[in-house]
Amino acid sequence: MALLRSARFPAILLLTAAIAGLVIANSPIGAAVIEFAGEHVGIPGTPVDLSLLHWVSDGLLAVFFFGVSVELQYELTRGELSSVRRAIQPAIAAAGGVIVPVTVYLVVTAGSGLESGWPIPTATDVAFALGVLAVFGRGLPASVRVFLLALAILDDIVGIVFIAVLFASDVNFGLLATALLGVVAFAVLSRMLDGRGRVPIGVLLVVIAVTVWVLVLESGVHATIAGVLLGLAMAQEPALRTRHALEPWINGVILPVFAFSAALVVIPEVRAGGLSPVFWGVLIALPVGKVIGIAGAGWVAQRMFGRVESGPKLALGDLIAAGALGGIGFTVSLLLANLAFADEALVRDEATLGVLAGSIIALVLAAVLVSMRARAHRRMPVGDAA
Repeated sequence: MALLRSARFPAILLLTAAIAGLVIANSPIGAAVIEFAGEHVGIPGTPVDLSLLHWVSDGLLAVFFFGVSVELQYELTRGELSSVRRAIQPAIAAAGGVIVPVTVYLVVTAGSGLESGWPIPTATDVAFALGVLAVFGRGLPASVRVFLLALAILDDIVGIVFIAVLFASDVNFGLLATALLGVVAFAVLSRMLDGRGRVPIGVLLVVIAVTVWVLVLESGVHATIAGVLLGLAMAQEPALRTRHALEPWINGVILPVFAFSAALVVIPEVRAGGLSPVFWGVLIALPVGKVIGIAGAGWVAQRMFGRVESGPKLALGDLIAAGALGGIGFTVSLLLANLAFADEALVRDEATLGVLAGSIIALVLAAVLVSMRARAHRRMPVGDAA
């Protein structure tokens, strides 16, 4: 279990699962595996009837987003984002890391009719980015990790908002309101966990959580938002304990299974006109747009707020390395690709390939830059920064 709580191993597992999915999809058994992934499984007595792929992206990922929102709740109340003064620099850097990749994507896809994929390159995979930092960043100051964590969490907020707002369809507000009442009940009960009756209350919380998930799913809002709402609503101490218990399962099962299923993509034959602009838009926007956006906005933020104690001070080289880490989109970017082009299978596959290729380019670039910066910091006299 300790291995699955580390920063390095889950990142390696995630990459391996994605590569396995891509290889199997393009192997002789690929068609059979993809067909099997499309098989539907329903819950008897309920309207829930999803394909295996959607059980992963709508069901298992709700647990992942629960963990993300618990961490977000902690950071907003007691952590690195608990005050405007501490959050302002990573917030500005995160804004740059969203605006520039979106701009790059829209420029590349202009006039193609595929501009709707602009949210895809906005996400950062925090687990993957921290894994690369752990592997190659020995000697980097703690401020780099703090900055990256705050940046990635803010990116997650943006991704959650996009999923909730942009990809809702035919919303049933009655079901959504009922789900919110369930969230309120979940919040109240979670504050009773430290008293008597812990086991029955825990069972009831699970029942309410599943009910909220079903209601959100049927309301037309993406079901992962149920995990977000429940994670934000749960009392902090039991929420942190729950996240700690779920962490090995999220890192060792949920994320690798999602990466595998999302990467079950047949590499399309290159047509006379080449690959779709959506592929190139995502491919360029993730490694290039993120580096320029995060490093540029982070540098401007430090110049604007450099005279006040507004968060960790990073050298330009460290900001560029953080920008490269931010370009590793993976989990949320794959989800956004599936949502943005849900009705266009070929375009969705090319967007997925763009996410995988762009994330791998960002990963390699980040590994090089982080290694260089770590080596430079190890050579510096204590207290220096360059």
